[in-house]
Amino acid sequence: MNGSLRAALRLGAWAARGRPGRRHLSEAAGGSGGADGGGGGGGGSGSREAVERLVREHPVVVFMKGSPAQPLCGFSNAVVQILRLHGVEDYRAHDVLQDPDLRQGIKNYSNWPTIPQVYLNGEFVGGCDILLQMHQNGDLVEELKKLGIRSALLDAEKDQEKK
Repeated sequence: MNGSLRAALRLGAWAARGRPGRRHLSEAAGGSGGADGGGGGGGGSGSREAVERLVREHPVVVFMKGSPAQPLCGFSNAVVQILRLHGVEDYRAHDVLQDPDLRQGIKNYSNWPTIPQVYLNGEFVGGCDILLQMHQNGDLVEELKKLGIRSALLDAEKDQEKK
């Protein structure tokens, strides 16, 4: 495990202690995959309709600070690192710092006050702490499987068994 991932996971574990539990596509900010966070039309990017469209546009959607290539907070970085660890590269990332309406709209939509927020198949999963917990207990592998995504950790386990 590399040092930055270890640090991100430690940061995520720290965050999880203080919060109650809840149940690659774009590597460049502003890319066509929606990493710029723009929702367009439908009453503004922060409207419930616009947020709903973004949440449902792809099986894996992350609302974060910054982009996957350049996360701008430790919690967003931890989410990106966890997804990378599982080999999830095809996802939509929306930078809420680029759009204050979207930033507030996603919080209202999920009734969850913090960013990042992760959605799987249109369903709100939680933030960094919940994704970290799911990673640690194996639930993330199972949830990804339901989306037709094979976690890279399964292949890593097979490689370890061969040695």
